[in-house]
Amino acid sequence: MSNLFKDIYSKSFYEEFSQILAQTLPSFDKEKFNTLIFNDAFAELELKERMTHTATVLHHFLPADFGDAAETIKQLIDNLRSAGIREKNIEYMFFPEYIAMYGIDDYENSISALEHVTQFTSCEFAVRPYIVKYQDKMLKQMLSWSTHDNSKVRRLASEGARPRLPWAMALPCLKKDPNPIGPILDNLKDDCCEVVRRSAANNLNDISKDNPEFVISRAKEWLGSSKETDALIKHACRTLLKQGNPDVLQIFGFDSTDIELSDFRVTTPAVQIGKQLEFTFSLLNRGESTTMLRLEYGLYYKKHNGDLSRKVFKISEREIEPCRIYDIKRKQSFKPITTRKLYVGTHQVSIILNGRESQRLEFEVHK
Repeated sequence: MSNLFKDIYSKSFYEEFSQILAQTLPSFDKEKFNTLIFNDAFAELELKERMTHTATVLHHFLPADFGDAAETIKQLIDNLRSAGIREKNIEYMFFPEYIAMYGIDDYENSISALEHVTQFTSCEFAVRPYIVKYQDKMLKQMLSWSTHDNSKVRRLASEGARPRLPWAMALPCLKKDPNPIGPILDNLKDDCCEVVRRSAANNLNDISKDNPEFVISRAKEWLGSSKETDALIKHACRTLLKQGNPDVLQIFGFDSTDIELSDFRVTTPAVQIGKQLEFTFSLLNRGESTTMLRLEYGLYYKKHNGDLSRKVFKISEREIEPCRIYDIKRKQSFKPITTRKLYVGTHQVSIILNGRESQRLEFEVHK
């Protein structure tokens, strides 16, 4: 049995979907549908390609007029629900893909379809070409969606407008000027749904990479309004915290003035690929009161060209008592992973206390 994610598009999936197509489209030709889906190239298609391929094949069977096709997609979704069929992963995202492919010149019908479809399968990718083409009108629509009764529509208002949504087309205008997103996020900051608040936090985290002052301003304005909003702000500021942004550290009460680092040493100066780096250090709060500590370490990986690239890892975030020594041991795996290639040679590690980085210690990585 295949364990490839792309195989969510399986024969059994299309068999189930064909039954709903036949119920919705009286003239549906199942044999032709299967022939077009399972063409000679299908087995080699990757997940996104199979998604696009399904939308393209569906276009052969839906009405030529996009407005009529959009109404048929709504009916398909209603019939899927009536049959007790729910999305298990992302297999029905070919519906929003269809809207983006064939409805981009029909704004009104597309908006109606996106609002309906996103309540069944997320339209966060499909909405982005519309923001690019109809930015002002589209952002007004998303502001309206941010007060919708359905949480999935409210989430779309934020998720679809993320300037740097992973695996999606970027939104250069919003990367440059995020102010049009502001009213949407203002509406969602106290949302009753955690998933919606998490999307708003991720949107702000995207914004922080290009416009940190926008996020810092809202963090100062929102902090203290509720436990849930405070958690949203903390998640939104995670990149700025990793960067040691002094304004953000101050907002959350992280001051390293009285925290002393000592006895920092690497106990495995030679690390074999597949094994672990080990290092130890001690901390002392020399102040007279308990203080907050955000404790991280920076790993400077050697790249192919010999340069070093830092990745920050969080150890903990906690209060530390005055006049108490904390002895800490840490390990970092050097097993190969798909997202990072490991190179032999000199690497470095540092300790980061409330954004303040220590000296770096070297260690060697070998095969």
